[in-house]
Amino acid sequence: MKKTKLILPSLLLAILFMFTAPLQAADYTNSIGMKFKTIKAGSFYMGSCKLSEADKKANKKRAFMGKASKAGSCPSGAGADIAAGDDETPQHKVRISKAFQVGVYEVTLGQFKNFIAGAGRDDLLTDDFIKYNSHGDNAAVCRVSWNDAQAFIKWLNRKEGGNHYRLPAEAEWEYAARAGTTTKYFWGNSSSQAEQYAWYAKNAYDAGGKYAHYAGRKKPNPWGLYDMQGNVWEWVQDWYGGTYYRHSPGTDPKGPSSGRGRVYRGGGWCSSDRLLRSAYRYYDSPGYRLNDIGFRLLRIP
Repeated sequence: MKKTKLILPSLLLAILFMFTAPLQAADYTNSIGMKFKTIKAGSFYMGSCKLSEADKKANKKRAFMGKASKAGSCPSGAGADIAAGDDETPQHKVRISKAFQVGVYEVTLGQFKNFIAGAGRDDLLTDDFIKYNSHGDNAAVCRVSWNDAQAFIKWLNRKEGGNHYRLPAEAEWEYAARAGTTTKYFWGNSSSQAEQYAWYAKNAYDAGGKYAHYAGRKKPNPWGLYDMQGNVWEWVQDWYGGTYYRHSPGTDPKGPSSGRGRVYRGGGWCSSDRLLRSAYRYYDSPGYRLNDIGFRLLRIP
């Protein structure tokens, strides 16, 4: 009898890939199912740079003569970013001296429920928390303050023993988000591909999806991390304020000792494409909760 070759339909293959690929990306899985990817030590260029006044004048002359504008140059070799804010400059080289592990996904509602139950934090189950976290346990958790994230971390460290978990420092977050790239977004300089990698205003808020979506449904960055841009903003460890960013250490910067608020990064489901840029930063009070703010954990192996 002639043997027949079994060929799975392309749709089934796609479904199998969707459910198996994220599992292959993890280097460590903890007791509540959080998956982590190891990020090696290394250096990168943090922040953005603006056109210099000389470049602006030169471009004004080029435009008058009908010539294309030049983007200017940054220390990284990338072009200057017209959308760069003052608090993203100057672009500067940063060395991350030690390897760390970072969550493959943003913390999900299901994982946060483990904390609520285990720590007896029913006080977090406000009407707003329930309302905006009603899209499944695999969705990124939202309406979580910086203080709430710290309570989750304290509970998880106690549960697993040791002091392995924390929020990433701002420099560690951007290092992981850029994943070796120097462009505005990790996928390039154009926002035209944003829908492939991020839940943001165009494909979420404007389309009626005004909520945190399932983690890991978009394409990952080059280091296998999902939703580094969009879905929910992610709290980081650093305070915001002062001149620290402008004069920060070249190795393992930890942020100022105090500030106006805690930094969050990455943009959310109601953000414009401008806010998805790898260098973009914002901040709020450590007690602030919003419908598109969550977090991602860092783990020290």
